[in-house]
Amino acid sequence: MRRATLAVTAGRPVGPGAPLNPPVVLTSTYRAGGERTYGRSGGPTHEAFEAALGALEGGRCVAFASGMAAVVAVLETLPAGGRVVAPRSLYWGVRQVLDHRAQAGRLAAAYVDVTDTEATLAACEGAALLWLETPTNPLLDVADLPALVEGAHARGARVAVDNTFATPLLQRPLEHGADVVVHSATKYLGGHADLLMGAAVTADDALVASLVERRDVDGAVPGPLDAFLALRGLRTLDVRLQRAQASAAELARRLAAHPGVTAVRYPGLAEDPGHARAAAQMDGYGAMIAFETAGTADDAEAVARRVRLIVHATSLGGVESLIERRTRWAGEVAMGTPPTLLRLSVGIEHVEDLWADLEQALDALPGR
Repeated sequence: MRRATLAVTAGRPVGPGAPLNPPVVLTSTYRAGGERTYGRSGGPTHEAFEAALGALEGGRCVAFASGMAAVVAVLETLPAGGRVVAPRSLYWGVRQVLDHRAQAGRLAAAYVDVTDTEATLAACEGAALLWLETPTNPLLDVADLPALVEGAHARGARVAVDNTFATPLLQRPLEHGADVVVHSATKYLGGHADLLMGAAVTADDALVASLVERRDVDGAVPGPLDAFLALRGLRTLDVRLQRAQASAAELARRLAAHPGVTAVRYPGLAEDPGHARAAAQMDGYGAMIAFETAGTADDAEAVARRVRLIVHATSLGGVESLIERRTRWAGEVAMGTPPTLLRLSVGIEHVEDLWADLEQALDALPGR
């Protein structure tokens, strides 16, 4: 079955008289003598979500209480002092985790431009893990996924890919040989800004066992209601993403032509540096746009505050469009994010309404 169909069908109960949807099992305790013992080790609602996402990514899924919990679990599988190679520009939360552990002597971290394949692979010599985002957050850089996976493995490094932006409908890193895929299920998978959850997916049985152990020992299991909502959101992922992606492509074209915009980052634009790579390894370009405005950081911040339909907030991947200036978070400045860069997560509103909102906010820039 195609993945749009798997998103609807995978993880459903089967058999005569079975409910169409997995129920929310609200219990922490199970009677002795059965397969399950305690809620911290998961439950039937989690397992339904894991079956669905595992089918979409092509591996076995382990659900976590948040995307960051999944990230930490992957990092905890590394040997003490292991070196991690990661994008210079990546999700700030992951950068914090890496820096904190490096400062504590638990690992070493090296940051690279992942669009430079040769330099990235050179940094992988002696590394334990290559951590990738593609497209990256927030600059939307596109890494050469097949080449980096092959090259990192040749140098003895495991490869983890954060697939939150692309989702398994647009990109499946395990098919390119990656060892593990990580998601913030809070974002596109859940899709409605009403849950907090993460996931890791791998085809390596030993790594699955290690991730499950980390989750259980560290207490990072998601609540059953979050798992239920994430699975319900997953059912509509294809139609949501189709609408949002089509709107993003149109908005990116219009933003590129607006005199108040100095740069647009979107892999779907033919002139984007990552366009050819994205076309070769993805099934679409996604619904995330980053663009820079004319003027100062304060001017860009004012654009984010002037929008009326689009919500000025952090996060991404929901049915509602969200915008924020990323360097309002201090850590983004240290990673080289341009001060006027606005990250736009395009939702499923009508594209003309979204453009009207953006246009009025941009037209108020000084000098316009």
